[in-house]
Amino acid sequence: MRILGIDPGLATTGFGVVDAEGQVVQYVASGTIKTNEVDLGDLPARIKIIFEGVREVVETYKPDCASVEIVFVNVNPQSTLMLGQARGAALAALVTTGLTVTEYTALQMKKAIVGHGHATKAQVQEMVKRLLTLPSAPNQDASDALGLAIAHAHAGRSFAALALASPLARRKHAQYRGGRTY
Repeated sequence: MRILGIDPGLATTGFGVVDAEGQVVQYVASGTIKTNEVDLGDLPARIKIIFEGVREVVETYKPDCASVEIVFVNVNPQSTLMLGQARGAALAALVTTGLTVTEYTALQMKKAIVGHGHATKAQVQEMVKRLLTLPSAPNQDASDALGLAIAHAHAGRSFAALALASPLARRKHAQYRGGRTY
């Protein structure tokens, strides 16, 4: 199974692609989608770059599913809204390509990768490097995205097993007019 992890950000959106077969997870690719060539105040242009960049990653690496970090609430509400819009662009790009999207909090990803939910970015980078036997640690955004993909590689099987054992319903918060969910 090929898994795409996305760490959304308005200036830099990280992506990571891994192949998972049983317990073995192998590195495929990682990188970032940067919007810094566009004026800071031009939000629509930045959103377009994120949307098109995520679609290009999907077309290039052809993942089977995706995992995206859930936005946390910041001290600055304006920053949270901007991050939410970047995340929305990434989600829209993923679902329009037909991918199943699973969401994880940063705490869940860190716990899966490092072993505790309050790990630093440097700890996540080092564990991703070790888990994927990379020659050097990826940058922070790509490392978080790879961490999301690795977390899904392991947790996704558990979620699928639970779904078979009991009728699990999709989260209702994303429903649109009582029926459409992503």
